[in-house]
Amino acid sequence: MTTRNALHSILGVLMVSCLFFSCKQQAQKEEIISLQTGAWRAVLEVQDGKKLPFLLEVLDNQQIRVFNAEETIDTEAVVIQGDSVRINFPVFEGYIAAKLQDSMTLSGSFIQESLQRSVPFIATYGVQDRFEILHAATTDMTGNWETVFSEDVPEDRYIAQGVFTQQGNMLTGTFRTTTGDYRYLEGVMNGSDFELSTFDGAHAFLFTGTATDSTMQGYFYSGSHWKEPFVAKKNPSYELPAADTLTGIKDGYDTFTFNFPDLAGQMVAATDAQFRDKVTIVQLMGSWCPNCLDESKYYTSYYKKHKGEDIAFVALAFEYAKTPEKAIKSLTRLQQKLGIEYPILLAQYGTSNKQKAQEKVPMLEKVLSYPTTIFIDKKGKVRKVHTGFNGPATGEKYITFKREFESFVAQLLKES
Repeated sequence: MTTRNALHSILGVLMVSCLFFSCKQQAQKEEIISLQTGAWRAVLEVQDGKKLPFLLEVLDNQQIRVFNAEETIDTEAVVIQGDSVRINFPVFEGYIAAKLQDSMTLSGSFIQESLQRSVPFIATYGVQDRFEILHAATTDMTGNWETVFSEDVPEDRYIAQGVFTQQGNMLTGTFRTTTGDYRYLEGVMNGSDFELSTFDGAHAFLFTGTATDSTMQGYFYSGSHWKEPFVAKKNPSYELPAADTLTGIKDGYDTFTFNFPDLAGQMVAATDAQFRDKVTIVQLMGSWCPNCLDESKYYTSYYKKHKGEDIAFVALAFEYAKTPEKAIKSLTRLQQKLGIEYPILLAQYGTSNKQKAQEKVPMLEKVLSYPTTIFIDKKGKVRKVHTGFNGPATGEKYITFKREFESFVAQLLKES
């Protein structure tokens, strides 16, 4: 064999070998990045070594669902690069960034960039129980609970209403506060000890404690940045203060004015023709706020059914995104996902601080909550200010809210 032929032969073997190993590596790579379809149990690590679990279902490499009691959340398209997996959520900016350790384990963090927060995350394939059931329940938490959070810290103290249903060891319900609810909580009762959690891509909540048939005490964890105690007593007749009595218009004001840019940068004011001689519903909200998301879904549905009448909606957004560009991106995502047809105006960015928000809407006595709704009649007079929102996790309270909202708006529409 000539030297040239020998060289060609060697090169040929090398090329075949390279192709073989390249194909093998590619096959291994494809195997590594394939997520197992089916049930996964995810855990976030909060304070005190506590674990905040939630359940996932992987439909395929692009679709994942999150479950909280009756709630199902479809995530955005999953992004996979090498062994890295990023799970985005449909409205909120928070995301999960993780590494696929093997075909059955994801490990990484739940990240909220604007808030500079990162919570350790791990998910395991094939586990279908949110919490482990260790003992038969010796306490039944079903009922209505008069609740106080941070009772001994005056600046942090607030009241709530716990509403729970228990079947055997399984526990569901929520805490309502004067500013909103803690959404769909799901958990277990082991003996007299309870654990409840929820995760929606914006908030990660864990409640742990001990209950008797008439009392409850425990701790509330929000992500890895907040922990506070709470106590409660069973009280079938307990109700929170009426949501339309908590704040209002300051003395000397009877109108509510605004002048902020919309998502295209055009200034929109309360005096514009689109609001003139119309019942106007003004929503103080944020794209980061789960209760605002629930409210926006309902308002969008209502507006689409009634937009031919003398009614207008407008949302004033208070965003914690650090730049207006990022804030507008988040609000545009919310608008597109929900199909919101009424204007969304950027009232504030860089913080969701309520004292700062007060400066933007000085005619309000106090901004207590996102969301807050201002009802304005056809003559431009403020008729009611509603603090917070009873979302679908509150069950009958949500139904009552919708009924009262629609009745009051119908009354305003009949006025000349």
